Amino acid sequence: MIDLLDHFVLTVRSIEAACDFYTRVLGMAVVTFGDGRKALQFGEFGEHKINLHEAGREFEPKASRPTPGSADICFITRTPLERVMNRMRSCNIEILEGPVKRTGAKGPIESIYVRDPDGNLLEIANYLPRS
Repeated sequence: MIDLLDHFVLTVRSIEAACDFYTRVLGMAVVTFGDGRKALQFGEFGEHKINLHEAGREFEPKASRPTPGSADICFITRTPLERVMNRMRSCNIEILEGPVKRTGAKGPIESIYVRDPDGNLLEIANYLPRS
């Protein structure tokens, strides 16, 4: 059975624009692997990774219908949401909704929602104390 998520693939219109957004706005690191492929690495120990595929130039095997803007992802941060919201505003990123209370995989979370350059919906959340 499944224990962890190692990485997932995000299909984007522009690798360069995706790398800029995820590093500048969300603080991820760009890593190069294989034959010059790009990924976004994050986490306390760099233990999470998003591999990037450019639309029309995907690596095989790939999803049946890889499409930029079709992802809906929730990221957890320890950074207080007020600071995250200030960061979004300073980067001219529209906050679509939030802060709102939701339910995450490990319990209650408080979230904001933004979009990346491809239109993917990004939920950025803090864990809340369990009642």
